[in-house]
Amino acid sequence: MTQPVAASTVRTTCPYCGVGCGVLASPDGQGGATIAGDTDHPANFGRLCSKGSALGETLSLENRLLHPQVDGAQVSWDAALDTVAGKLRAVAEEHGPDAIAFYLSGQLLTEDYYVANKLAKGFIGTPHVDTNSRLCMSSAVAAHRRAFGSDTVPGCYEDLDEADLIVLVGSNTAWCHPILFRRMADAKARRGTKFVVIDPRRTQTAEESDLFLGIRPGTDTALFSGLLVYLSDNGFRDRAFIDSHTAGLDGALDRARQIAPDVAAVAAVTGATEADIAAFYALFAGTRRVVTAFSQGVNQSAQGTDKGNSIINCHLVTGRIGETGMGPFSLTGQPNAMGGREVGGLANMLAAHMHFTPEEVDRVRRYWGAPRIITGEGMKAVALFEAIARGKIKALWVMGTNPLVSMPRADAIRESLAGLDLYVVSEAVADSDTARGLGKTTVLLPAQAWGEKDGTVTNSERRISRQRRFLASPGEARPDWAALADVGRRLGHGKAFAFDSAAAIFREHAGLSTYENNGTRDFDLGALADISDAAYDVTLPVQWPIPKRSGFRGAPQGKARLFGDGRFYTFDRRARFVAVQPPALALAASPAFPLMLNTGRVRDHWHTMTRTGKSQRLSAHRAVP
Repeated sequence: MTQPVAASTVRTTCPYCGVGCGVLASPDGQGGATIAGDTDHPANFGRLCSKGSALGETLSLENRLLHPQVDGAQVSWDAALDTVAGKLRAVAEEHGPDAIAFYLSGQLLTEDYYVANKLAKGFIGTPHVDTNSRLCMSSAVAAHRRAFGSDTVPGCYEDLDEADLIVLVGSNTAWCHPILFRRMADAKARRGTKFVVIDPRRTQTAEESDLFLGIRPGTDTALFSGLLVYLSDNGFRDRAFIDSHTAGLDGALDRARQIAPDVAAVAAVTGATEADIAAFYALFAGTRRVVTAFSQGVNQSAQGTDKGNSIINCHLVTGRIGETGMGPFSLTGQPNAMGGREVGGLANMLAAHMHFTPEEVDRVRRYWGAPRIITGEGMKAVALFEAIARGKIKALWVMGTNPLVSMPRADAIRESLAGLDLYVVSEAVADSDTARGLGKTTVLLPAQAWGEKDGTVTNSERRISRQRRFLASPGEARPDWAALADVGRRLGHGKAFAFDSAAAIFREHAGLSTYENNGTRDFDLGALADISDAAYDVTLPVQWPIPKRSGFRGAPQGKARLFGDGRFYTFDRRARFVAVQPPALALAASPAFPLMLNTGRVRDHWHTMTRTGKSQRLSAHRAVP
């Protein structure tokens, strides 16, 4: 488990957004490093945004959690993990295993995520494992699954280079995914790519657009239902694609006509002008190479899944999916939200993109040798924290996230922690709000931070990249997966948690992805299931799926685009049009609720600022939100 610290430049991956930029880190020998973009990485080709460029300014050790603590007292790792294992066993015996919950993070590496899910869902026997990605990406996951039968992002970043029209929905890409936005801007300069921006606020992204639709919050489904009607009624259906590769158009179209029968009706709901809506529809209809990129303005909504499906419907009706420069594209928020989805980090998923059919539950049970495999969904993030307040959850393990700032009703969550028999926080920062929360027994476990830990992350285009270690771990900080595996062994599951490296975990993760797969599941890393430690150390960024049967020789390349063959992951291999609901938010407006609050973000900071707050220059752009 101990690894040498790098003495020269190391290729690694940025720990911020889902773009997944390659980074060159050159340690200075004094605990710091010089940071540059990796010109060979296919996500960014050497470019870095303001946050990535300032990574070297965030490596200092002030306010780091350096030693394990139990109830505020410094203890040994053995004592801390004995406490965790003993309390977990006691809670399971007294209240049942479903009184235990894990709250994870898109900041974790895939290997950490995998061990957490295996321990909780396979061996402790609790379904209550969710992640902060629930707050940002779960709507896109559900939309993909309804339409494609799987949580598959169809396209890749090259599509942004090759599109003739990019539609940006609920995404201030210029601030939130700046390196991708530069690629889009390059396409505009090189090939005249047009931008349509759809957003309630005129953001920096909107300032760069050819057409801006400032729609009312929550009315996206009306806009795209109207587009579906327009495309269908004006001869833009791809009839051959629809007949051969899809199902459900009639029902989806009937619902769309109820919501948005014509441009005038769309204008009345969305607040955009009829002229601008008509211009957008004509531009979308008349341009073959269209990418519709959507992000948190779509996802973070009570109707986020319907918003996603209303967009996907328009690509399916025109057959614009799986080919160069076209398709719906979900822009991921966190660096490893995708990796968490791969290993079952959401409460309604099992590992390797499997779900809760009896066949899939049995498959994971047999692969893991799991005695207490769960058979159904657990509580999702908001419900999970509400269950703590009700006393249903008695033990909570939080890893790599700060829910006492980022969750709704954070004050109520803080108060509810006092009722926990066990509260465990794996954290790099000693003074985060979440690390200061208190249960009846509170255990703080010092985690490695970026630059110290070693593993993989997956970006928005399904590209797996390595985060590599280039700094020594301060104090007694350890990998999150190592702490989890140690607890698994203490609970009597030594064989299942005998991991000695991140590479060993990755091999098992890849092996599960290809186990009894035979092309029936989208997520398949079969070509990497036997990767050696040496190959893992030097592996290049690669996109999944990478099935073993594909006959790769040398370094596997993966697959850039899916669904170009018209074959999806539903039982009949056809994509599904989804009949969406009318925009509820617009209909709910009343004198009793006269205000609509719409959130954005600060360009140069990240999450709750526990990392970026260390860099003074990152506060220069905006002093306050």
